[in-house]
Amino acid sequence: MLIPLTQVHSQSETEVETAPVFTEDDDPAASTDEDVPWIVLVWNDPINLMSYVTHVLQKLFGYSTEKATQLMLDVHNKGRAVVSNGTREKAELDVFRLHEYGLWATMQKDS
Repeated sequence: MLIPLTQVHSQSETEVETAPVFTEDDDPAASTDEDVPWIVLVWNDPINLMSYVTHVLQKLFGYSTEKATQLMLDVHNKGRAVVSNGTREKAELDVFRLHEYGLWATMQKDS
């Protein structure tokens, strides 16, 4: 809402500004939803070969052959695997990159 300049001057002469008072609930250092880590899930699909999924996990995340193979087997046997975690922005980027390689990936808040 815009206030005419004449009203601003008259209000500032009569009002006294005070510093904000923080309670425990208002503490800016308190944890927020944005602080909650996000996880990236890769889902099993009928299209991609297991060797290809292993290759993509190694290339995108720098996993060793053993770690990438274990994650791929989780995807294959359990239907999904958590392949990365971090901030929401990082998770969005990881999902985007996995989609570029044709993998089915989603993200969700870590519980």
